[in-house]
Amino acid sequence: MHTIWKGSISFGLVNIPIKLHAATEDKDIKLRSLHKKCHTPIKYEKRCPVCEMELSMNEIVKGYEIAKGKYVILEDEELEDLKKATEEKAVEIIDFIKMEEIDPIYYNRSYYMSPNEGGMKAYGLLRKALIESKKSGLAKIVMRSKEQLAVIRVYENTLLMETIHFPDEVRNVGDVPNVPAEDQVTKKEIDTAILLIDQLTTPFEPEKYTDEYRSKLMELIESKRTGKEMVTPKEKIPTANVTDLMAALQASIDKTKPKVEKKAPTRSRKSPGKEKKVQ
Repeated sequence: MHTIWKGSISFGLVNIPIKLHAATEDKDIKLRSLHKKCHTPIKYEKRCPVCEMELSMNEIVKGYEIAKGKYVILEDEELEDLKKATEEKAVEIIDFIKMEEIDPIYYNRSYYMSPNEGGMKAYGLLRKALIESKKSGLAKIVMRSKEQLAVIRVYENTLLMETIHFPDEVRNVGDVPNVPAEDQVTKKEIDTAILLIDQLTTPFEPEKYTDEYRSKLMELIESKRTGKEMVTPKEKIPTANVTDLMAALQASIDKTKPKVEKKAPTRSRKSPGKEKKVQ
């Protein structure tokens, strides 16, 4: 399993060298956008609409919009210094809590934790302590230049870290429009709804749930592939500038010109009888 981060867990004076591994993966089917006419993949260029030119990475800077059309520029060196100042490669457990106290709306991403060199015993200690206490560790970690809250718990004999949102990242539920303040239903309707819920209640078995849309999409792609319904982008015809074109035309003309054979100069011959005698 690929390691995406190395560091350590710390709580009190205990320090555990660990590695992080993504616990989930995105299985979305990636579809490319093609030009309908020639089936060539579309490029998304970084282009300045004012200067009307394509930009390279060294011509792009980071900016924060403080007002409409007004930005504060942040240099790469400033961002890198800030990152180094906050990133200590440590998962610091600051509190221990009960998992049921966290609403699922806070959960973000999950990561498996494995012990790094020299961390086997301390890893086992924290795992056992969390199981016995039925608690989870609430920690802070800096990943990808962002400080995050995280919960460390035990999942099938492995330490699992789940990043969670800060409170100000969860939108105010009071801003949700058209939510009725009171329920306007009868007792009979409630009893019927509860009866239906009871009939549909079952133990959670995640393996019985599948992404039906993804499966059907793959079936469609496979049927088109086996049915030879595939397209190939047209090859781009190289363009030449005017100078090269004129040179090529002139070379072609020169090559096709008929060759003119040069005749060797002929000497006039005089008959022996008419030669002058030298006195």
